Amino acid sequence: MRTDGRGRYRRALVKLSGEALMGSRPFGIDPVTLNDLARQIKQAVDEGVQVAVSVGGGNFWRGATVAETGMDRATADYAGMLGTIMNALALQDALEKRGAVVRTQTALPIAQVAEPYIRRRAIRHLEKGRVVIFAAGTGNPFMTTDTAGALRAIETDCEVLLMAKNGVDGVYDADPAKVPTARKFEHVTHIEAIQRRLQVMDITALSMCMEHHMPIVVFDVAAPDAVYRALRGDTIGTLVSASPEPAAHS
Repeated sequence: MRTDGRGRYRRALVKLSGEALMGSRPFGIDPVTLNDLARQIKQAVDEGVQVAVSVGGGNFWRGATVAETGMDRATADYAGMLGTIMNALALQDALEKRGAVVRTQTALPIAQVAEPYIRRRAIRHLEKGRVVIFAAGTGNPFMTTDTAGALRAIETDCEVLLMAKNGVDGVYDADPAKVPTARKFEHVTHIEAIQRRLQVMDITALSMCMEHHMPIVVFDVAAPDAVYRALRGDTIGTLVSASPEPAAHS
Protein backbone atom coordinates (compact mmCIF):
# COMPACT_ATOMS: atom_id res chain seq x y z
CA MET A 1 0.00 0.00 0.00
CA ARG A 2 1.64 3.22 -1.12
CA THR A 3 1.74 6.34 1.02
CA ASP A 4 3.61 9.60 0.63
CA GLY A 5 6.30 8.53 3.08
CA ARG A 6 4.71 10.28 6.09
CA GLY A 7 2.11 7.58 6.70
CA ARG A 8 -0.67 9.25 4.75
CA TYR A 9 -2.46 7.65 1.87
CA ARG A 10 -1.97 9.19 -1.54
CA ARG A 11 -5.58 8.52 -2.57
CA ALA A 12 -8.37 7.02 -0.48
CA LEU A 13 -12.12 6.56 -0.63
CA VAL A 14 -14.24 7.12 2.46
CA LYS A 15 -17.53 5.23 2.51
CA LEU A 16 -19.98 7.22 4.63
CA SER A 17 -23.24 5.53 5.51
CA GLY A 18 -26.31 7.70 5.70
CA GLU A 19 -26.52 6.87 9.40
CA ALA A 20 -23.06 8.40 9.88
CA LEU A 21 -24.59 11.79 9.02
CA MET A 22 -27.41 11.54 11.55
CA GLY A 23 -25.31 12.10 14.67
CA SER A 24 -27.68 11.58 17.59
CA ARG A 25 -30.74 12.34 15.50
CA PRO A 26 -33.22 9.58 14.59
CA PHE A 27 -33.54 10.75 10.97
CA GLY A 28 -31.96 13.06 8.43
CA ILE A 29 -28.74 15.03 8.78
CA ASP A 30 -27.20 16.50 11.91
CA PRO A 31 -25.49 19.79 10.93
CA VAL A 32 -22.86 19.52 13.68
CA THR A 33 -21.87 16.02 12.56
CA LEU A 34 -21.88 17.05 8.90
CA ASN A 35 -19.64 20.05 9.51
CA ASP A 36 -17.24 18.03 11.64
CA LEU A 37 -16.88 15.43 8.88
CA ALA A 38 -16.24 18.22 6.38
CA ARG A 39 -13.57 19.68 8.67
CA GLN A 40 -11.77 16.34 8.92
CA ILE A 41 -11.86 15.70 5.17
CA LYS A 42 -10.65 19.22 4.38
CA GLN A 43 -7.78 18.82 6.86
CA ALA A 44 -6.64 15.63 5.13
CA VAL A 45 -6.92 17.26 1.69
CA ASP A 46 -4.83 20.21 2.91
CA GLU A 47 -2.14 17.71 3.89
CA GLY A 48 -2.03 16.20 0.40
CA VAL A 49 -4.44 13.28 0.52
CA GLN A 50 -6.62 12.82 -2.55
CA VAL A 51 -10.07 12.09 -1.10
CA ALA A 52 -13.11 10.49 -2.69
CA VAL A 53 -16.30 9.94 -0.72
CA SER A 54 -19.10 7.49 -1.42
CA VAL A 55 -22.31 8.21 0.47
CA GLY A 56 -25.22 6.04 1.51
CA GLY A 57 -28.81 7.11 2.07
CA GLY A 58 -30.03 5.09 5.03
CA ASN A 59 -30.75 8.22 7.07
CA PHE A 60 -33.57 8.95 4.63
CA TRP A 61 -34.56 5.70 2.95
CA ARG A 62 -33.62 2.01 2.82
CA GLY A 63 -34.83 0.31 -0.32
CA ALA A 64 -34.59 -3.25 1.02
CA THR A 65 -36.55 -2.34 4.15
CA VAL A 66 -39.25 -0.46 2.25
CA ALA A 67 -39.56 -3.35 -0.20
CA GLU A 68 -40.51 -5.62 2.69
CA THR A 69 -43.73 -3.59 3.06
CA GLY A 70 -44.74 -4.53 -0.49
CA MET A 71 -43.17 -1.82 -2.65
CA ASP A 72 -41.43 -3.01 -5.79
CA ARG A 73 -37.76 -3.56 -4.84
CA ALA A 74 -36.29 -1.87 -7.91
CA THR A 75 -38.49 1.19 -7.40
CA ALA A 76 -37.59 1.30 -3.71
CA ASP A 77 -33.88 1.12 -4.53
CA TYR A 78 -34.13 3.95 -7.06
CA ALA A 79 -35.83 6.08 -4.42
CA GLY A 80 -32.95 5.26 -2.06
CA MET A 81 -30.49 6.56 -4.64
CA LEU A 82 -32.18 9.95 -4.41
CA GLY A 83 -31.48 9.91 -0.68
CA THR A 84 -27.78 9.47 -1.36
CA ILE A 85 -27.85 12.47 -3.69
CA MET A 86 -29.35 14.64 -0.94
CA ASN A 87 -26.56 13.55 1.41
CA ALA A 88 -23.92 14.22 -1.25
CA LEU A 89 -25.17 17.75 -1.87
CA ALA A 90 -25.25 18.49 1.86
CA LEU A 91 -21.67 17.25 2.27
CA GLN A 92 -20.60 19.18 -0.84
CA ASP A 93 -21.98 22.40 0.64
CA ALA A 94 -20.31 21.81 4.03
CA LEU A 95 -16.95 21.16 2.34
CA GLU A 96 -17.21 24.19 0.08
CA LYS A 97 -17.93 26.41 3.07
CA ARG A 98 -14.56 25.28 4.42
CA GLY A 99 -12.81 26.20 1.19
CA ALA A 100 -12.62 22.78 -0.43
CA VAL A 101 -13.14 22.37 -4.16
CA VAL A 102 -15.75 19.65 -4.62
CA ARG A 103 -17.27 17.73 -7.50
CA THR A 104 -20.31 15.52 -6.97
CA GLN A 105 -20.80 12.75 -9.50
CA THR A 106 -23.94 10.64 -9.66
CA ALA A 107 -24.70 7.30 -11.24
CA LEU A 108 -28.17 8.63 -12.10
CA PRO A 109 -28.16 11.61 -14.49
CA ILE A 110 -29.23 14.77 -12.63
CA ALA A 111 -27.42 17.44 -14.59
CA GLN A 112 -28.91 20.42 -12.75
CA VAL A 113 -26.98 19.64 -9.55
CA ALA A 114 -24.17 17.18 -10.30
CA GLU A 115 -21.90 15.70 -12.92
CA PRO A 116 -22.55 12.25 -14.32
CA TYR A 117 -20.11 9.63 -13.12
CA ILE A 118 -17.19 9.49 -15.55
CA ARG A 119 -14.17 7.55 -14.32
CA ARG A 120 -11.45 9.51 -16.08
CA ARG A 121 -12.98 12.82 -15.06
CA ALA A 122 -13.21 11.67 -11.44
CA ILE A 123 -9.53 10.69 -11.44
CA ARG A 124 -8.57 14.03 -12.96
CA HIS A 125 -10.51 15.87 -10.24
CA LEU A 126 -8.67 13.88 -7.58
CA GLU A 127 -5.32 14.62 -9.19
CA LYS A 128 -6.17 18.33 -8.98
CA GLY A 129 -6.85 18.07 -5.26
CA ARG A 130 -10.63 18.24 -5.52
CA VAL A 131 -12.86 16.16 -3.28
CA VAL A 132 -15.04 13.87 -5.38
CA ILE A 133 -18.34 12.70 -3.90
CA PHE A 134 -19.99 9.67 -5.50
CA ALA A 135 -23.77 9.42 -5.15
CA ALA A 136 -26.65 7.22 -6.35
CA GLY A 137 -24.75 4.02 -5.69
CA THR A 138 -23.93 2.12 -8.84
CA GLY A 139 -27.11 3.37 -10.52
CA ASN A 140 -28.53 -0.16 -10.38
CA PRO A 141 -31.20 -1.57 -8.06
CA PHE A 142 -30.37 -4.58 -5.86
CA MET A 143 -26.84 -3.24 -5.33
CA THR A 144 -25.84 -1.71 -2.00
CA THR A 145 -23.89 1.49 -1.50
CA ASP A 146 -21.17 -0.70 0.05
CA THR A 147 -20.77 -2.30 -3.37
CA ALA A 148 -20.76 1.16 -4.96
CA GLY A 149 -18.02 2.30 -2.59
CA ALA A 150 -15.89 -0.75 -3.35
CA LEU A 151 -16.42 -0.34 -7.09
CA ARG A 152 -15.55 3.37 -7.12
CA ALA A 153 -12.47 2.81 -4.95
CA ILE A 154 -11.21 0.19 -7.39
CA GLU A 155 -12.14 2.19 -10.50
CA THR A 156 -10.39 5.35 -9.33
CA ASP A 157 -7.20 3.55 -8.24
CA CYS A 158 -7.59 4.31 -4.54
CA GLU A 159 -5.15 2.66 -2.17
CA VAL A 160 -7.67 1.92 0.55
CA LEU A 161 -11.40 1.80 1.21
CA LEU A 162 -12.22 3.45 4.55
CA MET A 163 -15.52 2.15 5.93
CA ALA A 164 -16.84 4.74 8.37
CA LYS A 165 -19.33 2.83 10.51
CA ASN A 166 -21.92 4.33 12.82
CA GLY A 167 -21.20 3.19 16.38
CA VAL A 168 -19.03 0.21 15.40
CA ASP A 169 -15.28 0.58 16.01
CA GLY A 170 -14.11 -2.38 13.97
CA VAL A 171 -14.81 -5.99 13.01
CA TYR A 172 -15.77 -8.46 15.74
CA ASP A 173 -16.17 -12.24 15.83
CA ALA A 174 -19.75 -11.72 17.09
CA ASP A 175 -22.17 -8.86 17.58
CA PRO A 176 -20.70 -6.92 20.53
CA ALA A 177 -24.15 -5.50 21.32
CA LYS A 178 -25.42 -9.03 21.94
CA VAL A 179 -22.26 -10.88 23.00
CA PRO A 180 -20.29 -9.05 25.73
CA THR A 181 -17.28 -11.34 25.17
CA ALA A 182 -17.08 -10.61 21.43
CA ARG A 183 -13.48 -10.20 20.29
CA LYS A 184 -12.40 -7.32 18.06
CA PHE A 185 -9.96 -8.08 15.25
CA GLU A 186 -7.02 -5.78 14.61
CA HIS A 187 -6.59 -7.52 11.27
CA VAL A 188 -8.49 -10.09 9.25
CA THR A 189 -8.10 -11.28 5.67
CA HIS A 190 -10.79 -10.82 3.05
CA ILE A 191 -11.31 -14.56 2.69
CA GLU A 192 -11.59 -15.10 6.44
CA ALA A 193 -14.16 -12.30 6.69
CA ILE A 194 -16.19 -13.95 3.92
CA GLN A 195 -15.91 -17.48 5.31
CA ARG A 196 -16.83 -16.41 8.84
CA ARG A 197 -19.52 -14.01 7.62
CA LEU A 198 -18.07 -11.17 9.64
CA GLN A 199 -19.98 -7.89 9.46
CA VAL A 200 -17.55 -5.91 7.30
CA MET A 201 -19.79 -5.06 4.35
CA ASP A 202 -22.03 -7.00 2.02
CA ILE A 203 -20.53 -10.10 0.44
CA THR A 204 -20.56 -8.71 -3.10
CA ALA A 205 -18.51 -5.68 -2.06
CA LEU A 206 -16.15 -7.75 0.08
CA SER A 207 -15.56 -10.27 -2.71
CA MET A 208 -14.82 -7.44 -5.14
CA CYS A 209 -12.25 -5.98 -2.73
CA MET A 210 -10.65 -9.39 -2.28
CA GLU A 211 -10.41 -9.98 -6.03
CA HIS A 212 -8.74 -6.61 -6.59
CA HIS A 213 -6.55 -6.66 -3.44
CA MET A 214 -8.27 -3.57 -2.05
CA PRO A 215 -7.53 -3.14 1.67
CA ILE A 216 -10.40 -2.01 3.89
CA VAL A 217 -10.26 -0.17 7.20
CA VAL A 218 -13.41 -0.44 9.33
CA PHE A 219 -13.75 2.17 12.07
CA ASP A 220 -16.25 4.17 14.13
CA VAL A 221 -17.03 7.48 12.45
CA ALA A 222 -18.07 8.99 15.79
CA ALA A 223 -14.64 8.60 17.42
CA PRO A 224 -12.75 11.92 17.71
CA ASP A 225 -11.15 12.87 14.39
CA ALA A 226 -11.69 9.30 13.16
CA VAL A 227 -12.03 10.13 9.47
CA TYR A 228 -8.98 12.38 9.49
CA ARG A 229 -6.94 9.78 11.40
CA ALA A 230 -7.99 7.05 8.98
CA LEU A 231 -7.06 9.20 5.98
CA ARG A 232 -3.61 9.98 7.35
CA GLY A 233 -2.97 6.26 7.90
CA ASP A 234 -3.17 5.98 11.68
CA THR A 235 -3.82 2.56 13.15
CA ILE A 236 -7.55 2.66 13.75
CA GLY A 237 -10.38 0.13 13.79
CA THR A 238 -9.84 -3.14 11.92
CA LEU A 239 -7.75 -3.66 8.81
CA VAL A 240 -9.10 -6.13 6.24
CA SER A 241 -6.51 -7.04 3.62
CA ALA A 242 -5.26 -9.86 1.45
CA SER A 243 -2.08 -10.62 3.38
CA PRO A 244 -2.14 -12.96 6.39
CA GLU A 245 -0.27 -10.35 8.43
CA PRO A 246 -1.37 -6.73 8.98
CA ALA A 247 -0.19 -4.40 6.23
CA ALA A 248 1.72 -1.30 7.33
CA HIS A 249 -0.85 1.48 7.23
CA SER A 250 0.47 3.80 9.87
